[in-house]
Amino acid sequence: MMSPLLQKISSCSPYLKRLIDDAPDFAAQCVGGKHTETYTDILVQTRSAWCNNDVDGTAWVLRKMKSRAALLLAVLDVGSTWSLSEITQSLSDFADAAVQSALNALLQEAARAQKYTPANLDDPSQDCGYTILAMGKHGAGELNYSSDIDLIAFYDPDATGTSDPANFFVKLTKRLVNLLQDLTEDGYVFRIDLRLRPDPRATQVAISIEAAAVYYENMGQNWERAAYIKARAVAGDIALGQEFLQRLSPYVWRKYLDFAAIADVQSLIRQIHATKGHGEIAVEGHSLKLGRGGIREIEFFVQTQQLIAGGRNPKLRGRQTLAMLDALAEAQWITPQAALDLRQCYIDLRTWEHRAQMIDDQQTHLVPTGESFKNFAIFCGFETPDMCSARIRSTLETVQRHSSQLFVQSESLGTEHGSLVFTGGEDDPETLATLRAMGFRAASEISASIRGWHFGRYVATRSRQAKERLTELMPDLLAALARSGDPDRSFMAFDAFLAKLPSGVQLFSMIKANANVLSLIALILGMAPRMADAMSKRPRILEAVLEPGFFSPLPDKATLASAIQIAIPETLSLEEAMDWARVWGREQQFRVGVRMLSDTVTPQEIGMAFSNLADVLLEKLLTVVCRDMEIRHGSIAGARLAILAMGKLGGQEMTATSDLDLILVYDHDSQSQNSDGPRPLGIQQYFTKLTQRFIAALTAPTAEGQLYDVDLRLRPSGSSGPVAVHVGSFKSYQSESAWTWEKLALTRARVVTGSASLGVELQATIRASLVRPRNAATTCKDVRDMRALMARELPPYGVWDLKRSRGGNVDIEFTAQLLQLLHAQNHPHVLSSNTATALAALASAQVLSPADAAILQAAQGLYSRIGHILRLCLEGPFHPQSAPPQLAHALLAAAATPDMNSTEALLAETQSAVADIFDRISGE
Repeated sequence: MMSPLLQKISSCSPYLKRLIDDAPDFAAQCVGGKHTETYTDILVQTRSAWCNNDVDGTAWVLRKMKSRAALLLAVLDVGSTWSLSEITQSLSDFADAAVQSALNALLQEAARAQKYTPANLDDPSQDCGYTILAMGKHGAGELNYSSDIDLIAFYDPDATGTSDPANFFVKLTKRLVNLLQDLTEDGYVFRIDLRLRPDPRATQVAISIEAAAVYYENMGQNWERAAYIKARAVAGDIALGQEFLQRLSPYVWRKYLDFAAIADVQSLIRQIHATKGHGEIAVEGHSLKLGRGGIREIEFFVQTQQLIAGGRNPKLRGRQTLAMLDALAEAQWITPQAALDLRQCYIDLRTWEHRAQMIDDQQTHLVPTGESFKNFAIFCGFETPDMCSARIRSTLETVQRHSSQLFVQSESLGTEHGSLVFTGGEDDPETLATLRAMGFRAASEISASIRGWHFGRYVATRSRQAKERLTELMPDLLAALARSGDPDRSFMAFDAFLAKLPSGVQLFSMIKANANVLSLIALILGMAPRMADAMSKRPRILEAVLEPGFFSPLPDKATLASAIQIAIPETLSLEEAMDWARVWGREQQFRVGVRMLSDTVTPQEIGMAFSNLADVLLEKLLTVVCRDMEIRHGSIAGARLAILAMGKLGGQEMTATSDLDLILVYDHDSQSQNSDGPRPLGIQQYFTKLTQRFIAALTAPTAEGQLYDVDLRLRPSGSSGPVAVHVGSFKSYQSESAWTWEKLALTRARVVTGSASLGVELQATIRASLVRPRNAATTCKDVRDMRALMARELPPYGVWDLKRSRGGNVDIEFTAQLLQLLHAQNHPHVLSSNTATALAALASAQVLSPADAAILQAAQGLYSRIGHILRLCLEGPFHPQSAPPQLAHALLAAAATPDMNSTEALLAETQSAVADIFDRISGE
């Protein structure tokens, strides 16, 4: 007849009932008096399961022993015969024996196949160069009833038992996992979790022990420090595992309680605090492990204080929770009452967790609900469900009260949508729910990527300080990305941005100190990939937007000229000036770009700002290059030098990506033949070398990148002519030889720096050339031919090609320039290097009808608004179907249209109207 205890167990647990029915004699033995002898016999058979057995035979024995251990320990637990500590230690001891026996069986098999040579045939794992660490509850000797076991496998790459240790031990680990966890008709032994190893998504299941040590010592995370408190070598080469743990001791236990260590631990505390968001205490359905007031809070309560104080007090380095509660109280880190309360709560919660798991041998931590809760209350020894509910609630509230004292000063790492926890090797369910609530679709992929950041996959997140800062920023970062309109796309952009960062601490600290920077970064990532790329390479440019008065009017040319004198003092060498010109210039370009993204400046102001910046950079670098030439080669008597800007810079209409169309013009005393320095040069050679050095100062890629692209092809005689032009040659060429297309280009010429007197001469020469009478038919034909040639050689890619499309910017500019050439003789005031100014002047002179002027001006404004955005945000062509939402929104605002189809229709209609005007005016 079945004993009352077995009857109770059978009525409450279908799983245990099956075990009792399958082995009634053993079940009767379990309720007898020789419990220690029975358990010892199970351990002996488990440890020897590999002896004289093949792998399949070992697997059968281990599964049989697992069933016996499960039944025996359930009887001892439910009957309160053994304490919780005795039960959990016994479960852990069985797990040790099972893992070691399974490993020996596999090594023995490999030895028979001559793939492994053991040092000792009677103990194949002795000195094998392969060790297994148990982590978590298994490592601490606190394994719960239906727990999986967390293992980490390491190998010595110099292990002598096999010719290829890496390959051998990886395959061995995979077979070990299968042997233990595969579900057969005899059940399973243990579910295995290997994800606590370093960066589990990127590493093999067995890792070189040296590589692991380097990882932990240089990139280990706070949660990994906490995990290694409970680590223990349990199988394989035990001495190797113990040696490894001893090596990691300084990583886990910090000797000095300095501010850096406290900040490190506080980072962990904030993550722990975030896990408290697993719902309110509701008893039924509550997680006894992860929920508020659950087992995890007690464990973290203990481990956090161990991390703080264990470096200086070795007595606080123990693995077991209950023992460490007593030790913390003895060391006066917690009150005796707190230790007493949490000890009882831990015992109760673990006991109830065991009952929940015993019902169906499920790895559950949830309190059953409904009718199942009544059965659960009986199984836990309560007379009524209400008594059970009240006791559980009281226990959870007690834990929460004590743990809240530890976490009260910690900032939350959650959001209004829930908690955000990215520790460990697996997804946190509530974190995934929070991400989805924030609008992220690929929540699991995003969670995995963030864990990868913390594992140090990117250079920017490898240092401890970077990890701490990033952890603190995570809720605000994700919230900012979620507001972008396409959270997943913005996250991917941030991930790519982070991958390129050379260092993270500086940027993360900047964000921490300036909350607005995070919104700015999210805006740039969501809208402007081109700016994001520049920002990732040199995050310090963000500092440019932190200055007071950033949103005041953009600095004029005089203000920039004063600022560059401070940024690039006269004492710098040419090479130093080149670097600082790039740093300062990029910061100023970034400022203008941010102002444009924030829609606080007009397109005309943007074009002027970029052009003013180029002007002062040209002036500064020309001065530095001339000084360098004088040091090396001396000077030329009576030398005068001027830089003539053409194209967008000449018209003060630059965009973020405009190159510089330049002509360098010089003059000198007629008697001069050579420079007067230590290494004299002839006149032409001198100015050629000076020009080459000047262009290199602008274009050469230094450590700080490139400043501008420069085009010299608009100089007299184009690419076949000298790079520096004598003023006499320039005058005669413009007077006698210039082609119509060169006259068109000349309408946009502007002296930007150099000799004032030479500049006056050049402007007079240009004006004289442009006001000459010319044959209208010939000029119109030349313009038409040139436009046709451009269309053939540089065809547009569609309506979004605002420059080259029929009716695009080129047609507006050609129309204005053609009318200037045709009418400047009688109306010299129509000459202007700026297209918008020229159109207004042409309309005022009545050589352009008001209707045509209105169309061209409106078109130029539309193209300018859209073009500035595209050039700032993108490299290459624009395709609406792949546009980031924020970029698309900005373009719709610039066009004042409701959707992309309407915008494309507006562009097509505008381009058609502009093309009609160009055709009519040019004579087609």
